[in-house]
Amino acid sequence: MLSDAKCRSAKPGDKPVKLSDGESLYLLITTGGSKLWRFDYRFDGKRKTLAFGAYPAVSLAEARDRRTLAKTALANDLDPAKRPTGDAPTFRDMAQQWFDANSGDWVVKHRNRARTILDRHLYPTLGDRQLSDIAPKDVLAAIREAEEKGLGETVRRMRQITSSVFQFAIAADECDRDPAQSIRGAMKKRRKAVHMARLRPEELPDFFAKLATYEGERMTALALEFVMHTMVRTAEARFAKWGEIDGDIWRIPSDRMKMGREHLVPLTPRARGILDTVAKLQHKSDWVFPGIRGPMSENTMLYAIYRMGYHRRATVHGMRGLASTWLHETGRWRSDAIERQLAHADEDQVRAAYNSAEYWPERVQMMAHWSTFLEEQRMMGELLG
Repeated sequence: MLSDAKCRSAKPGDKPVKLSDGESLYLLITTGGSKLWRFDYRFDGKRKTLAFGAYPAVSLAEARDRRTLAKTALANDLDPAKRPTGDAPTFRDMAQQWFDANSGDWVVKHRNRARTILDRHLYPTLGDRQLSDIAPKDVLAAIREAEEKGLGETVRRMRQITSSVFQFAIAADECDRDPAQSIRGAMKKRRKAVHMARLRPEELPDFFAKLATYEGERMTALALEFVMHTMVRTAEARFAKWGEIDGDIWRIPSDRMKMGREHLVPLTPRARGILDTVAKLQHKSDWVFPGIRGPMSENTMLYAIYRMGYHRRATVHGMRGLASTWLHETGRWRSDAIERQLAHADEDQVRAAYNSAEYWPERVQMMAHWSTFLEEQRMMGELLG
């Protein structure tokens, strides 16, 4: 049997862990650290699982009480997942269950954004309505309000979240349709994305020549070059720690990734060389690229690009776009491998299917190819200098 002390001290592992309390009740510890109460049972010849909420919001005692109620329903030949007539789940009920079951695996920014969309944009119009009473026109009405306010990105996420809640409800046998799926065509078209300013491949020799003679901090120039060779986001490089480096692999933990998933980066010989140089320059900091207090400041690399004469012509994030375009245009690499290395993923994808090492052999070769190309451009830059 479990105790509150065991529940509190339980730590996540590489795989989900089940801590049993007996009689089919257990605490599921996700890899992201969420602690979720689950009750397994059989009804009408089918194996089912009932969600009792997340710990500590739902205490051990409360979870046991809910287990007792579920067992009483089963003893009376009733499915405990089914509510009595007139007590069908509302959108708010199911959205909270969906949020509790998934939010532990999200980064804070994503979790807060989902919470805000539910509270401000979906609950006011859909929250207190029973799932079975919500039609596509009702979902569209909620979305129209956000469209009228010019909340373009929020509108897209509203539909995604609504659909996710209904898909969750369908899996829990609480409803049989997703009204958010059929409104795609009725939504206003998204404006064409404005891409970050980026260099063209033919501009790289000149860029490397200027980087080699950069008059600012040497650490900043090295950080910029490291970003180019690893194709990571600015924040991922800024907050990099030496403990994440394991030989020729950089293992970025899930809590620092935009999509809340561990990300692996192959470190090419040049990337390793940059790290070796950085290690000699700094004074035993946990951060790979330290600032005055803590990691390198947010705009340090961007301002360096501006000082080099690339204001409005290039950004740090644009380096990822340059790499993506060049790799796609070579025709040698599968798009899925490129997108995985960029840590891109559709938010509608099933999170459990994500594998940080997917396409790994191809990604290692691809990054070596990209890094070699950059080195060729750097050497051409030295000739220009």
